[in-house]
Amino acid sequence: MPATESRKENLTIFLSTGLSTNRTDSCTEVINFSTVEAPLLWTLKVPTKAADGLRNRTRLHVVQPPSEAVQPQPDTKDWTWVLTQRCDQCGLSVGEIKREDFASRAFVAAEEWVQILRSSPAVTARPQPDVWSPLEYGAHVRDVYRLFDARLVQMLTEDNPTFAYWNQDETAINERYREEDPEVVADELEAAAQGFVARIQSLTAEQYRRRGMRSDGAEFTVATFLQYFLHDVIHHLWDVTGQQDAAASLALE
Repeated sequence: MPATESRKENLTIFLSTGLSTNRTDSCTEVINFSTVEAPLLWTLKVPTKAADGLRNRTRLHVVQPPSEAVQPQPDTKDWTWVLTQRCDQCGLSVGEIKREDFASRAFVAAEEWVQILRSSPAVTARPQPDVWSPLEYGAHVRDVYRLFDARLVQMLTEDNPTFAYWNQDETAINERYREEDPEVVADELEAAAQGFVARIQSLTAEQYRRRGMRSDGAEFTVATFLQYFLHDVIHHLWDVTGQQDAAASLALE
């Protein structure tokens, strides 16, 4: 089956040929290639009989590593620079988003994600083995809405709280994002976004000045905290769609 841009997985072929019943030497060739799908293991045996009684044996093994064996490289970059600079990848300048637009942009981004989870024909397919599928990104975004809502509550109820560390890559593996139901993730993301958006809409001018700190020492006001959040969920839309600042196409109703 030919490879496609939407889903490619690296496989390895081991081709071993042993000649003669009295010889144990063999030739093994390893070939890496990409294809759409393949079984975990194929074994092909082709025996032949010759007049001298020699036997030719060919085994073809196509080995695909288990899904959990190939994971995206952890993102260890510090993205706080997006608060003061335009992101060239997703095209978003979060520092230019006004406070009165925070809620609508959070809502719009969530709706974009819900549409992807419910409508994309390739929602479970990874574009390459070490890149999340739209489903995995969507499950991550769902958890980002939940996490930022909880942290916002901390900022509003505690003085200068320090947020507990969250390892997003370990969470994706431990919570088995890849095996989740896209419809369920869409419903959960929508519910998480509704609560978060309502909380943002209720903020007062004084509350926007409250502060919180990440476990690595990065400090935020509620305003910059929400700008940072918006870049996260909108940037992941770019990761999946390739379209810059995709959330700008909808409006909060």
